[in-house]
Amino acid sequence: MNDKPYRYLVVAGEASGDLHGSNLISALKVLQPLARFSGMGGSRMREAGVETLFGIERMGTVGVIEVLNEFDHYYKVYRTLMKEIASRKYDAVILIDYPTLNLRLAKQGRRFDCPVLFFISPQIWAWRKGRIKDIRESVRKMFVILPFEEKLYLDAGVDAEFLGHPFIDMVHPSRSREESKMKYSLEPGIKTIGILPGSRMNEINSLLGVMVEAAERIRNELGSCQFLLPIADSIDPDLIRERLGSNSLGIQLIQGEAYDVMNICDTVIIASGSATLEAGILGCPMVIVYKLNPLTYWMARLLVKIPLVGLVNIVAGEGVVPELIQDKVTAENISAEVLALLRDPEKEQAVRERLLRIKKSLGEPGVMKVVAKRIADFMDGLSANEKILI
Repeated sequence: MNDKPYRYLVVAGEASGDLHGSNLISALKVLQPLARFSGMGGSRMREAGVETLFGIERMGTVGVIEVLNEFDHYYKVYRTLMKEIASRKYDAVILIDYPTLNLRLAKQGRRFDCPVLFFISPQIWAWRKGRIKDIRESVRKMFVILPFEEKLYLDAGVDAEFLGHPFIDMVHPSRSREESKMKYSLEPGIKTIGILPGSRMNEINSLLGVMVEAAERIRNELGSCQFLLPIADSIDPDLIRERLGSNSLGIQLIQGEAYDVMNICDTVIIASGSATLEAGILGCPMVIVYKLNPLTYWMARLLVKIPLVGLVNIVAGEGVVPELIQDKVTAENISAEVLALLRDPEKEQAVRERLLRIKKSLGEPGVMKVVAKRIADFMDGLSANEKILI
């Protein structure tokens, strides 16, 4: 425990960063009870004790036109946080993901000699690898959350360390499989399939319909099966009910509880994103689907240079579970992949075992405590060096 009143500028720009930031700050306050935190975050970071100069509510804009409409706000955020760094009143800057803004702020940290600590690195392995030069010059310490990232950064001369993925501590069902089956009134001996169309409206718009069509094909082939659809907190449940209409398949809608759903499903049809890694940690087989506006997808393929899109497959370094991308996202293809898995128990078991090996590669529990300890040690080292210089 350190009684020095360190002052940190902490910047997160979206909901996931707000969550991870709050957990990191809570762990750091145990080691540095007199530390003070200011910056940008959401309700969770405020509850953890951050004096927020800006909230994250207006920082999640997607799309060129939408960003231009919010340009004045984005520029105000950048200018204000830049001035905070220039004030030299902070002992360090902690940047959490959100590279569009945070890499620019990292340069200001270097400019005004304020140490920059970056948690959850930019995905330079996927696109814009040239950013690593700026990272090397401006970030004092990078804490990565994917095991293969550490070597990539170290080879490029960045002081990086992999201490585990926060999901290891977060991804746990709230109840046992049997308790969940009872709560959802599931019939024993019948295949249970999860439908996870994502947490953003554009994902719901592009994926929910085709997922339901695939579910109809699966029901017709199997004769009987049951479907669960956990609704993300960011989505209005009434909207999902409206989209399902008469809901002839009897798809059971569940508010939240995605981990409990994944934990009891034989397989899930899931939108590409971090949820695929969450399902992998729970050992749940899946079919990943990914579909964008054709123009957006074309532009993305020009920038992104990796062959896999599902995070769980990227971490594994191979296609452990099937991916259906863009034009391949059809009810026929989705149902074929799901049925191929459900009709082959040995294949299903092999996938579950491979997913659990991926989980082991993500580190041990207590990730935030270890990251906080590294940050505390780093700050103590700076203090010691200052005393030597004096």
